[in-house]
Amino acid sequence: MSPVPRPPVGFGAAYYPEYQPTPRLAEDLRLMRDAGFSVIRVGESTWSTWEPSDGVFATDWMAEVLDAAAEHGIGVLLGTPTYAVPPWLARKHPEIAGEPRSGQPLRWGARQEVDLTAPAFRRHAERVIRTVTTTFAEHPAVLGWQVDNEPGLLLLHNEAVVARFRQWVAARFPDVEELNRRWGLAYWSHRLTSVEELWAPDHNAQPQYDLAWRWFQTELVDEFIAWQADLVREVARPDQLVTTCIAYDRPATDDLRLTEALDVAAGNAYYRMQDALANPAPTQPQGWMTSGTWSVFLSADRMFGSRGAPFLVTETNAGPIAASNVEEPGYDGQWRQVAWAMVARGARLVEYWHWHTAHFGAETHWVGVLPHDQRPGRVYRNVATLGAEIQRLGPAVAETVPDAQVGLVFSTGSKFALAFEPVFPDEPRALSGRSYQRIVESFYRGCFAAGLQTRVLHDRALPPGAELAAQLPVLVAAGLYAVPDDVLQTLVDYVHAGGHLVLGPRSAYADEWACARTDVKPARLAELAGVSYQEFWTPAAPVPLVPVAVGWPSGSTATGWLELLDPDGAEVWARYDHPHLGAAAVTSRAVGPGRITVVGTVLDDDTAAALFARIAAEHRLPTFDTGTATSVTHASATATDGRSRTHFVFNWSGAEVRVPDPGWLPLDHDGLQDGSLTLGPWDVRILRERLPDAGPYRPHRWPSRPEDR
Repeated sequence: MSPVPRPPVGFGAAYYPEYQPTPRLAEDLRLMRDAGFSVIRVGESTWSTWEPSDGVFATDWMAEVLDAAAEHGIGVLLGTPTYAVPPWLARKHPEIAGEPRSGQPLRWGARQEVDLTAPAFRRHAERVIRTVTTTFAEHPAVLGWQVDNEPGLLLLHNEAVVARFRQWVAARFPDVEELNRRWGLAYWSHRLTSVEELWAPDHNAQPQYDLAWRWFQTELVDEFIAWQADLVREVARPDQLVTTCIAYDRPATDDLRLTEALDVAAGNAYYRMQDALANPAPTQPQGWMTSGTWSVFLSADRMFGSRGAPFLVTETNAGPIAASNVEEPGYDGQWRQVAWAMVARGARLVEYWHWHTAHFGAETHWVGVLPHDQRPGRVYRNVATLGAEIQRLGPAVAETVPDAQVGLVFSTGSKFALAFEPVFPDEPRALSGRSYQRIVESFYRGCFAAGLQTRVLHDRALPPGAELAAQLPVLVAAGLYAVPDDVLQTLVDYVHAGGHLVLGPRSAYADEWACARTDVKPARLAELAGVSYQEFWTPAAPVPLVPVAVGWPSGSTATGWLELLDPDGAEVWARYDHPHLGAAAVTSRAVGPGRITVVGTVLDDDTAAALFARIAAEHRLPTFDTGTATSVTHASATATDGRSRTHFVFNWSGAEVRVPDPGWLPLDHDGLQDGSLTLGPWDVRILRERLPDAGPYRPHRWPSRPEDR
């Protein structure tokens, strides 16, 4: 049998036949094929099914699934089951239990309770990985492999792990005196005479230690995933890809380093449905399940940013995804909208979690494509409509690169540092603290609301400043707290090369070990920006802003964190409205062909949108003309051969709307009427713009208004 071809844009779901209460493999595969499925994900969750007892393996059950998938022309991502340890292994080797606190091993009963470094765990994990891969590497249905699943849940405090951490720290400093100096360990009498005196992490109060500990934990995860990937590649066919499914906010996850050992980034994109997808809508607190139209695009942009390349969505909503008392089934059309939003931003696979709603277990009410009665219903009909469309249009959109006018610098180190030293008065110190994400999200929302498209770039993988300025006219660095010298120099070079740097709060303050810099703040950038500050303020309530620049919106506010900016050559755009602390809040200064705009606070949503609309106008960045339809957003992607651009126009509302004719050819269904483009309730239209033959991919330069064409 010939291998199942890899689809241009894959579509499917996670499938667990081992969870089905009655056998129905043939019926499931028939329904999947009818729904346009081209890829399913299997096998990653059930080690105890693969290996029911120590050294006794069962593979026939999976052979049936793969054979059936191949017969239906459906490809498979086959998982290694290492994230869910079987009870016999936990009982036989209790020493493999992970310790979230020193000397307090997790009891078995959930998942991911294991110490990834434990020799007994590694031996058994390698054995099951080799069994799975050698058995099925040549199967024609297997398109690729998912190693493990959602890694990085725990920070491991096992004694051997802490000992390894001491070695990790020692390897990064020439001697203990340099460590004492760089971490400031004279403080509270923490000066060491040997790295062996480095304390256990449980009661640590030093931010430098905490940041190092977080980085070390991510490297344990990186090494574990790379180890699995190497084992798989020993037997995998050259055409089979290797990935893992990333939950991006896991406390021990660094997606940049994690994906270096993989062929493609892949991850979760869980979001609230119903009116949480309306645009515009009030901003809600974010978490592993996001809220707001903008958050869907940010999830996709984060995945693209892992490798700066197309990615796979290995899990996303089929139905309500949360506790049993949080049930929010989507409105008709919302599955289609979100899937095309992800594809527009670089997704080359959209897989639902999961095919059938489980009849037992912790996720009994995490709704799949099929409900508990296993009969196709409204969710299936929505998914099948989308599947047919992806089959038809996937080849037309696959060889594209998402467009972007704004770069957003993402800093994993700053995320860790600001979880330990929170920014906002309502946020306590916590491993899962989201101070950094809240800052970054506020700037992303501003770009999104202004109609601009954003590319996420890791601070440790920035191109040289001149190259960056040639690619992206605007660059946002917000919350960039723990940052090395070379990154700051790249920002300086970017401005000198003609880029517009938007510097947000808590940026350029500490070095890579989270030690506050002695430089005038923002460090290395104050003179260039023509502004500095010494004081900051965390008010309990929003503080009004006084407009200074022409066109600054009235009624704007500053929230959470306020830096009291002292301009010295910069133009003031807004000040804090306060009788005693009326310092500048937002400043801007031209620097040769470039510019630095310093935003010393987190702006309210409307003001953030107005700020980026002003920046877009200054740089003549085109934005899609939505007319009076505030629910409409737009995304675009340019073909890698430079000959065409695909446009995605979304209506995030329950009412039909019309927008001005953009002059592009509709790909999805009938064309324009009365000089306008009509979008139904919760609708998306896909259009094609032909470009002059100018060679490979060109930056985003399409007209937004008829007079610009």
